[in-house]
Amino acid sequence: MNTYTVHKQKLIITGVAVRTTNAEEAGPEGRLPKLWETYFQSNLLSAAGGENPHFIYAVYTDYESDANGAYTVIIGHESSAELVPDDKNHVVVAVPGSKYRVFTTKKGPVYEVVAQAWREIWAYFGESTEMRAYTGDFELYDARDFDPTNTELQIYIAIK
Repeated sequence: MNTYTVHKQKLIITGVAVRTTNAEEAGPEGRLPKLWETYFQSNLLSAAGGENPHFIYAVYTDYESDANGAYTVIIGHESSAELVPDDKNHVVVAVPGSKYRVFTTKKGPVYEVVAQAWREIWAYFGESTEMRAYTGDFELYDARDFDPTNTELQIYIAIK
């Protein structure tokens, strides 16, 4: 998996959210597949504005502790301001500006490449001197050519 480091400014993301844990997601009661269904059934993609409306963000934030604790996932789009959404089912989150280690997945079925990438990310930080910040991480998808059977995406991990 290719990696590089980048600095990003604060992002404002409007989307749908769920609170979960990695242990829960590893079992049959995982909440993320249902969250993706909720996202695709919402009008977020068609209502997306901003500079890059074709980018879909899956933001990991509000970490309880580390990769073993609870966290919140928001799937949505970049917004230009921290406005309260009209729809009570949508949330707004500010991802702080940070230095990120960016991991690019291989191409393949989305659920397979994402799961494999996260396993590699956990292994990377288990062996690296770099430390995760746990302030806000995100997966970045490009909806213009999104093919769930053959996709490639970037995962941004905030580092100290």
